[in-house]
Amino acid sequence: MGAIAAAIAVILGAFGAHKLKELLDENALATWETACRYQFYHALALVLTGILFTQKSSPSYRWAMRFFLAGIFLFSGSIYLLSIRSLLDVNVLWVGPVTPLGGLCFIVGWIFLAFPKNPEKTSV
Repeated sequence: MGAIAAAIAVILGAFGAHKLKELLDENALATWETACRYQFYHALALVLTGILFTQKSSPSYRWAMRFFLAGIFLFSGSIYLLSIRSLLDVNVLWVGPVTPLGGLCFIVGWIFLAFPKNPEKTSV
């Protein structure tokens, strides 16, 4: 999942740099780039967490992966939509409150990664 999320971040980054550059103003393009950057960071976090999970299958690592993935969808996904709202024929302002929930998912994922539980003591 991490490698796929990273590949998508690269594709969306290239799309922003080449095609959206012609269509969006500077602020909207910077917003798009922020979404790409956070998606890529957390794609790498997914890869790292997957590697750690293969070494020690802590339920905390599984939860970290889930929260990183949710954060990518909620945080980056909502920012992608908000940055291209001028190109859409629909009102997407409702996704604005979703962005902080995605950020919270990222934070929770990092906390699960920082404090893994021993698999023998914890069940999922």
